[in-house]
Amino acid sequence: MDATLTICDAPTDAIRDAILAPLSAFNAEQGYPADPKPIAITLTDDDGAVVGGLWGKTVYDWLFVDYLVVPAAMRDQDLGAKLMETAERIAIERGCVGSWLTTFTFQARGFYEKLGYQVFGALDHSPRDNVRYFLRKRLDA
Repeated sequence: MDATLTICDAPTDAIRDAILAPLSAFNAEQGYPADPKPIAITLTDDDGAVVGGLWGKTVYDWLFVDYLVVPAAMRDQDLGAKLMETAERIAIERGCVGSWLTTFTFQARGFYEKLGYQVFGALDHSPRDNVRYFLRKRLDA
């Protein structure tokens, strides 16, 4: 079978799905179906507009936190911790053994460490003079 390499300047979800399909099928054949389930926990303002929250998913027995945002005007109310605790509770209910996420030097490493997360990897120069940290926490301990 011949193949052509094509650079996609504006990739779509359909292209992503087409690329992912054979990998997902292979993983499932090996006994590891992905079965990702999204998690979205929102923070709303007085008008009911979504202004922050947590976005992630549970997949392969782990919670992955894509985004955690608490607007400056809502800080110092423990909302970040409440969002994380809620997501972790959902993950445990879904049978997850742990949670992982990434953060940068200029973001919230200390916040996550206070919640029991530990660094398990780092990527220098991401971006420029910063470090991207990979953190995890066991939920079954």
